[in-house]
Amino acid sequence: MDKREAIGSWLSGPRAAAEQAGVDFGYRGQQLGLPEEGPGSIARPGRRLGALAVDWAMSVLIASQLITQSYTPTTSNWALLVFFAMSALTVGTIGFTPGKRLFGLRVVDLATGRPSPLRGLLRSVLLCLAVPALIWDRDGRGLHDRLARTVEVRI
Repeated sequence: MDKREAIGSWLSGPRAAAEQAGVDFGYRGQQLGLPEEGPGSIARPGRRLGALAVDWAMSVLIASQLITQSYTPTTSNWALLVFFAMSALTVGTIGFTPGKRLFGLRVVDLATGRPSPLRGLLRSVLLCLAVPALIWDRDGRGLHDRLARTVEVRI
């Protein structure tokens, strides 16, 4: 084995090494019965991060202009509270936040395919804790989505 091949497989991660060994993982969302591409498919990480950035920027803007009237150290705490309220209310009722809508994403309940207020609340609490959102499964769903039994899909 060439040294470059060994380094390449190490840098590519365990999934790439397993795929080279012949393991078939399928596409993201296949285990959930979702399509591979187009509407209803699993949202890609870039879109999800873009939507999160838009929602966070809106929360900071609301907190700094309406609550603290300037950007102070407490603005971030207020912004987190605004982000939580916005996420819990909008995801639990219509299935998307303004950022998710802008990027063409929607959060749905795995069982019913529609948003649920209780699942939206649980997902928002876990998302604000940040750690569950940083742990992903092979379908690209964060731990907050797995625990709330939701999935973020493309519209």
